[in-house]
Amino acid sequence: MVPAVPLTVLTRDAFAEALRGLGAHYWDRHPFHLRLHAGRCTPDEIRSWVANRWYYQRCLAQKNAAVVANCPLPEVRRAWLPRVTFHDGTNEGTGGLADWLALAEAVGLSRDEVVDERHVLRGVRFAVDGYLHFCLTRPWTESVAAALTELFSPDLMTDRLRAWERHYDWIKPDGLAYFETRIPVARSDSADTLDLVLTHCTTAQQQRSALAALRFKCDVLGAMLDAVDYAAAAA
Repeated sequence: MVPAVPLTVLTRDAFAEALRGLGAHYWDRHPFHLRLHAGRCTPDEIRSWVANRWYYQRCLAQKNAAVVANCPLPEVRRAWLPRVTFHDGTNEGTGGLADWLALAEAVGLSRDEVVDERHVLRGVRFAVDGYLHFCLTRPWTESVAAALTELFSPDLMTDRLRAWERHYDWIKPDGLAYFETRIPVARSDSADTLDLVLTHCTTAQQQRSALAALRFKCDVLGAMLDAVDYAAAAA
């Protein structure tokens, strides 16, 4: 359910507070993440999470390219474009996707089995495909608002790094480069993303749509973990 928002325009501070309030729906509270960070996941469960999360990681450059394609403002396009190359890299073997494949190898997966997506669960595929379709077809401001899960992700990734180092010493440390690289970038990106949403969502309807978009993104992430968690319980 979208949080109740007045039909009148919220002040910038009130709008920011409403967006941040959606952190209560972020996937850091999901039972799978709680088990993962408590050291209670098996190696196979971690491999499943990494292999399925690849499908999400792979869509991020396309999602960011959709924002660029749908936005009529050159200054926003210029500012957003580096998010495409962050994931795809500037050449072969660089960028977030390359780092994710290194993580896959660090947990005992081969690159081939991750890239061919043989382990991707249908629930994960459905959720990620829905998110990408949303960003391709909705106004660019809504796609940007959906990306505001960045507000909540740096702390989660920091906790994950500490938990993996503490509980899963069998994971090769050089595979953790994605998180080490992404944490400071996500902190910076989240501030820029929030400013874009606060600046360009200036009507009550735009604000409501932005809140709905961020809630939708939280649901996408939660659905991904639902699928991974269900598969682990059924194994």
